[in-house]
Amino acid sequence: MLDPVTQRRISSQLFELKSEHRDLDVAIAMLVENKPNDELSSKRLKKRKLKIKDQIAQLENLLIPDLNA
Repeated sequence: MLDPVTQRRISSQLFELKSEHRDLDVAIAMLVENKPNDELSSKRLKKRKLKIKDQIAQLENLLIPDLNA
C-alpha cells in the first residue's frame, strides 16, 4: 500500500498527464483542420498522446490496491 504522500504525488501527476492528453486532442484536431497535409506533425502528436495514455495507465495501476493481498 502506498503512503499518502506518494498517493498525492501520483494523483497530481495523473491530473497533469490527463490535462496534457486532452490538450493534445485539441491540438491534433486543430492541426488536421488547418493543415490537413501535415501528416508528420499529426503523427508526432498522436505518438505523444499514446505515450501519455500509457503513462496514465501505469500510474492508475499504482493507485489500485492489490486484491491478492
